[in-house]
Amino acid sequence: MLTAAQIRAARALVDWSGPRLASETGLSLPTIRRMESALGPGRSAAENVHAVQKALEQAGVIFLSADPVGGPGVRLKA
Repeated sequence: MLTAAQIRAARALVDWSGPRLASETGLSLPTIRRMESALGPGRSAAENVHAVQKALEQAGVIFLSADPVGGPGVRLKA
């Protein structure tokens, strides 16, 4: 499951505004803002979270899971 911090960081990596992510996913800006807030994506419908992840991945983001060395993160494809 994505975290709010991962979504914010991924959006920053591809230099997308909140409105741009909303446009790319077909979701409302309040939905994007809620996913990026303390409420996080866990309170959103699974299909909305998937839409955000898919759009950001298509833009070149790789989502990293937590591991023994660190928490979840993001990076750009080479």
